[in-house]
Amino acid sequence: MQNDAKKILKISLLSAFLLFIVVYAFFRSKDLVLGVKIKDVNIIDGIRVIDNIVKITGNAKNAVNLSLNDRLISIDQKGNFNETIALLPGYNIINIEAKDEFGNSDEKNYKLIY
Repeated sequence: MQNDAKKILKISLLSAFLLFIVVYAFFRSKDLVLGVKIKDVNIIDGIRVIDNIVKITGNAKNAVNLSLNDRLISIDQKGNFNETIALLPGYNIINIEAKDEFGNSDEKNYKLIY
């Protein structure tokens, strides 16, 4: 009876340790698994604006390169970006594209009417 309890304890501890390693490995590699993500952009798609100058802010998580209308823009260590663009009269399309170091990309398009 005593030996069975020791075996069960050993198997339980080994299983808990292996589960810990799997969970730890997932959390350390989630940026690689999930890739790049553009979020929290302050533009509402399809809106009509009055001013021709628009300040665009947001976050591109895990991004290395970020482009706004095919022009590279700077991002900080946390992936935050802040850029100002001028709109032309009429229909404008704002394209934001982010790429990470593994070649994954995310792209968002916003349509504005000035």
